[in-house]
Amino acid sequence: MSCLDGRLHEVPGTGMWECIDFYPISLTESNGLDTSANGQGIKHVMKVSLDDDKNDYYALGTYDPIKNKWTPDDPELDVGIGLRYDYGKYYASKTFYDQNKKRRILWGWIRETDAEALDILKGWAFCSGSNIIQWPVEEVESLRSDSLEFNAKLEPGSVVPIEVDSGSQLDIVASFELDKETFEETTEADVGYDCPTSGGAANRGMLGPFGIVVLADENLLELTPIYFYIAKGPNGKFETHFCADELRSSVAPDVDKIVYGSKVPVLDGENLTIRSLVDHSIVESFAQGGRRVITSRIYPTKAIDGAARVFLFNNATSASVTASVKIWKMDSANIRPFPLNQL
Repeated sequence: MSCLDGRLHEVPGTGMWECIDFYPISLTESNGLDTSANGQGIKHVMKVSLDDDKNDYYALGTYDPIKNKWTPDDPELDVGIGLRYDYGKYYASKTFYDQNKKRRILWGWIRETDAEALDILKGWAFCSGSNIIQWPVEEVESLRSDSLEFNAKLEPGSVVPIEVDSGSQLDIVASFELDKETFEETTEADVGYDCPTSGGAANRGMLGPFGIVVLADENLLELTPIYFYIAKGPNGKFETHFCADELRSSVAPDVDKIVYGSKVPVLDGENLTIRSLVDHSIVESFAQGGRRVITSRIYPTKAIDGAARVFLFNNATSASVTASVKIWKMDSANIRPFPLNQL
């Protein structure tokens, strides 16, 4: 084994890097690529887990195998200062290439956010162009069982229940369309809107928030909204934010309760879409087909098992929203031993 001189890449001021990942992606095809691929129509993703803030960052760039150097496409979105894999509780991820299905699969760690003593009592804790697209592996859909579809016109300030037997294990796909006249009438500017500092879904603007509420109890004492907020800047341009609000996710005191999220790219004419996988204490949410992802680790005490409910909501002050939702109940995974005899 021999070592190469120099560094593949570095970004001063980003602290210690760990769980580094480096792999090619195609600019022309939707399938994944073997790690050795390079050449025309190929970019390389460099991903690092930053020890300083415990988040996973990535950037797109070009790899020169002769000089053994990787150059980011946009220095302002370099590794550790730009895009993240996930804007929630997600860390120490790695990918591998599935050569049979020609896809790249991403695994990550969703760490605990409550007190260590409570983790031990649970017994089940410690589960260990310009952006990439992330989406649940297709095998997840084999766990789907009963489904229902629901459509609603959400007026400003409305909360609408969706009747499900139990909201603790679900696959939810939701689409939202705003009243277009509201965009033309909007004069209010939300300068500097940012999910983590916004105060959550309770704070209202002309064009948001609106979305779904998961792992809620009947009286809404516990709830986790997953939502969009559209902000108009002083230049008149609209920006769409995708957020997950944990501020009222649990009445338990020793639990992190944070608002996560970021801006999400939206193409002209697109409806706003969310897919959320709900699994008791974890909610993974994908916006706009996987352009942004938020993983939430929450600890409801009332909204559990058969008491967990799902709602649609629109807390905007002016905009009406048309919502279309499909929900599947999810079976538990059947974990089988790895077939070593097939290697």
